[in-house]
Amino acid sequence: MLTVHHLGKSQSERIVWLCEELGLSYEIKHYVRDPVTSLAPPELVGLHPLGTAPVISDGELLLAESGAIIEYIIAKHGNGRLMLGPDHPDYADFIFWWHYANGNFQPNMGRNMVLRRLDVPKDNPMAVRLSGRLASAFALIDKRLGEVPFLAGKEFTAADIMTVFSLTTMRYFMPCDLTPYPNILAYLQRIAAREAYQRAMQKGDPGMPLLLA
Repeated sequence: MLTVHHLGKSQSERIVWLCEELGLSYEIKHYVRDPVTSLAPPELVGLHPLGTAPVISDGELLLAESGAIIEYIIAKHGNGRLMLGPDHPDYADFIFWWHYANGNFQPNMGRNMVLRRLDVPKDNPMAVRLSGRLASAFALIDKRLGEVPFLAGKEFTAADIMTVFSLTTMRYFMPCDLTPYPNILAYLQRIAAREAYQRAMQKGDPGMPLLLA
């Protein structure tokens, strides 16, 4: 049985959502953040050497890293669905946005989050530089979503699953005003209308207000 080890308010929501989109049979094992540190509990830390979520178990296999997990599940259990192959006309766009999610966008948010938590002055040169990079990242996504309904193009793909966490739940840790980005806001409403997304968030983080606006 495929088991998703899910830490509340974490990137593991991507995996729950993927399983719902693919209509897979799976189990969720919930882990709760420490109320003081907001870090993962010892049970999850001890599960995998990285000590972070998401982690899945599939028989004897333990696998971490959301991108790796999504590729594994789609290849092993999803018959390649939600990934675009090299013969697809939107393949290059898919590959770009698939990698952009955790290769650029999420780290960008993380660096800005750290500076805020360290209370670095906003006019600090590094803070100015990183804040500008984050604004450019949001602007790039907003521009793309003004041209197509989903990041890869006309089709909903795993690139969307990889990206939505940073636009939504990550904002619990790194608040961002999306008002300047109307195309992102419209996109999030399209995501919110997906039944698989609704089921995933209810199963993974029941009662958590969704930051879709």
